[in-house]
Amino acid sequence: MNWFIDCITKNYVNFNGRARRKEYWMFVLFSALLCIVTVIIDRMIGGPYIVTSIFSLAIFLPNLAVTVRRLHDTDKSGWWVLLQFIPYLGGIILFIFCLLDSTPGPNQYGENPKEL
Repeated sequence: MNWFIDCITKNYVNFNGRARRKEYWMFVLFSALLCIVTVIIDRMIGGPYIVTSIFSLAIFLPNLAVTVRRLHDTDKSGWWVLLQFIPYLGGIILFIFCLLDSTPGPNQYGENPKEL
């Protein structure tokens, strides 16, 4: 949970630096769990998905920032995040990029967070 909270508080719109796999995937896991909770709340209320929409808007920039930092960790430009707009194939490629291990040692985006 600390990885999620750090992304929300300390790195809300930080697109610089690198994010470890653990930081990225913990953020994705807790975002998905909280999204499920918001959907349940919206269904209990019975109206449109207002709580889920607010949560999705609040989490959009931190999600984008941690994805860009994750791409930086694999020594790829943050612009690769635009692959998700290619139907089917783009999301799969971006998923694979996020699964890759860190570039050992420092790269153009900073020090390896595993070694700090």
